[in-house]
Amino acid sequence: MTNKNIKITSLALAISTALASNVLVAAENDKKEKVQGLEVIEVTARKTAENIQKVPVAVTSLSASDLAEAGISTMTEVQQFSPNTTLQTSRGTNSTLTAFIRGVGQQDPLWGYEPGVGIYIDDVYMARPQGAVLDLLDVERIEVLRGPQGTLYGKNTIGGAVKYVTKEMSGDMEANAELTVGSYGQADMKLTGQVPVISDKLYVGFGYANLSRDGYGEFLKSAIAGQDKENYNKDLTAARLTLEYHASNDLFMRLAWDSTTDNSNAKGGYRLLPSILTDAPVPDSVFDSYTSMPTENLVELDGLSFMVNWDVSKDWSLKYVASSRESYSDTNIDFDNTDLDIFDVPAIYDDNNTSHELQANYVGDGFKLVSGVYLYDGESCGHFDAILGVLGRSLALPGLTREVTGCNNSTSSAVYAQGSFNLTDALSLTVGARYTNEEKEAYVNNGLAYTGVYPSSGWVPGYVRDPSIVFPQVLGTDTNNDDVLDAPAKADWSRFTPRLGVEYQMDADTMLFASYSQGFKSGTFNPRATVNEMAADPEIVDSLEFGIKKDWNNTLRTNITVFSIDHKDRQYITITPSPDDQTVLNQNLGNIKGSSVSGLEAEVTYSASADLTFNFALGLLDAKIEDDPTLVGELVGLSNTPDMTMNLSANYLIDSDLGYFVVTGGYYYRDDYILFEDSDLLSQEGYGMVNVGVNWESNEGNWYGGLYAKNLTDEEYQVGGYNFVADNGDGTYTPGLGGDQTLVAYYGDPMTLHLTVGYRF
Repeated sequence: MTNKNIKITSLALAISTALASNVLVAAENDKKEKVQGLEVIEVTARKTAENIQKVPVAVTSLSASDLAEAGISTMTEVQQFSPNTTLQTSRGTNSTLTAFIRGVGQQDPLWGYEPGVGIYIDDVYMARPQGAVLDLLDVERIEVLRGPQGTLYGKNTIGGAVKYVTKEMSGDMEANAELTVGSYGQADMKLTGQVPVISDKLYVGFGYANLSRDGYGEFLKSAIAGQDKENYNKDLTAARLTLEYHASNDLFMRLAWDSTTDNSNAKGGYRLLPSILTDAPVPDSVFDSYTSMPTENLVELDGLSFMVNWDVSKDWSLKYVASSRESYSDTNIDFDNTDLDIFDVPAIYDDNNTSHELQANYVGDGFKLVSGVYLYDGESCGHFDAILGVLGRSLALPGLTREVTGCNNSTSSAVYAQGSFNLTDALSLTVGARYTNEEKEAYVNNGLAYTGVYPSSGWVPGYVRDPSIVFPQVLGTDTNNDDVLDAPAKADWSRFTPRLGVEYQMDADTMLFASYSQGFKSGTFNPRATVNEMAADPEIVDSLEFGIKKDWNNTLRTNITVFSIDHKDRQYITITPSPDDQTVLNQNLGNIKGSSVSGLEAEVTYSASADLTFNFALGLLDAKIEDDPTLVGELVGLSNTPDMTMNLSANYLIDSDLGYFVVTGGYYYRDDYILFEDSDLLSQEGYGMVNVGVNWESNEGNWYGGLYAKNLTDEEYQVGGYNFVADNGDGTYTPGLGGDQTLVAYYGDPMTLHLTVGYRF
């Protein structure tokens, strides 16, 4: 740890263990009466509340107390507890998410590309990866649904879905203040609470967080004097306001607003090869970098949602969810990470979407039904400039910029229904289907500017070109012949996605299930197009699952699933320099034949005593990718998809005169994986992380706290990167775009220590 870390003496450590975590395992009376046994876990994986042991879906659920005991503060840490799951911070910003489940996801965060794993906040779909690395605030639980969820969740859940569920208010006057300090100057403040406006009827909830941390590293050399040189720092604020109205016992309404502003610096990558154009050797620390760009960065998110739930009768209920979400990012990405403008990419992303969903649900004797209608309308625009100044000057030009602007907009409508029928007392059948229609329109202006250009002016829509920029005619029509596209390219797709399952309740504690399901991700246009090209075809995922969920004598729980996935027509893009002209990017978007994945997932809980619990999660994958050399050349494997993930953790409850302590410890292992499917130059060897913590809650239940140590062995592991270099196979490399050896990696968090203290009013 660097000198920025907080120094914890043995005395301070001893004192800190008497102050500890977030929300503990239960209320005080529950703890005093705690007996050995397995917890009953309720989830909404099938959009109705059910016991997780009765749900024929591979799902991991982490409650607020689970998250608190493990000291989890962001969405990405959830990957450690869900088998065959990747949730990692992408390159460039602290807030952009890379999500893969069972080898299915989306690597590229550019506008127009949509995720393969759906992220939901209270049933509201987050359409873009920017801002999807959610910091946990007022959360009730997080559910990870593995495998395609095309029937009930539909849009872009071909790999699975991650659900962030916030707490419903109790109706009492409550407030909670929490402070966290930690290594690298971490200083976090969270304030949450609720106020009853009308007793038992109308409540207002609030939440605010200010999260800050110094950088794990620094920019060793910068072309801009006086700017902040911290790398991997954090400067984020988040807020929530919620209005809940219980009109009657049968009618409930909720209006919720959330906002996040991330002013953390742009992240600089670690050069794995020294620059051949300037003084930029491989740094000593993986968190150190160089830059020629501004380090300032901005990600803004705002969301508004409205939900009404009406229990029409004892069997029927209606639910309506409407939402509006906006995101804006102004980011600076230095691809080459030197103090020269070898390959600099300033970019702007601007997205907004609205959605409406109406559900009609039925629970009767021997039959359950979830059905609904879903509407989505989204606009995703962006502008980036690939500044190749060094290359331009070598060609006797004042500079050189590849400038790309455009929008990729979509509307989607769907109807769905899924019913479960009891054929006998033990045997049931699940049948579901969804019909989706999606329309997209897109345009791209892509051209060269013979100077250095930044996207701070002349942005789309209503783009007015620079006279020095030569635009090819791409993704649209130019009726005025002024080199500016005035009509977008359009396409539409429709798909019927079924689900069929059989469940057998062998006894009260044992359920066997088998299912077939299909996921659908619509076609899309190339947001980097350099020629007027057709849209890529949709992706289809077919999945077979067989599982058993069993509790043994209320002390041992074993949930095991085996599965097989056939992923057809995977959308794929490559960006390679032209052999004849290094200033031209050959942009190809199309479909490869696909990939296949088979695997096993096991989640085991053992209640050794009333005080000691063990948890084990194992994921095994065997993945194969079908190459299509006419499109992308040789593919070497699936990205972000290790053959094995494993987690072993334990927690021990101590009842003392000072209060209740929960001591936790865990080991997480992630097998080797590659970051890009067409190269193994950016590959991560298998690694393991050790995490420990101690939580405390006073006997009165008002004071609480926690001390946590993450990544105790200080493992270095890659989570993103850029590869613009060719391996000659003899220890030498051929420079790529920009004329330099650009091979750059981004890394996950180093060893950290943090202390949390909170008080409930």
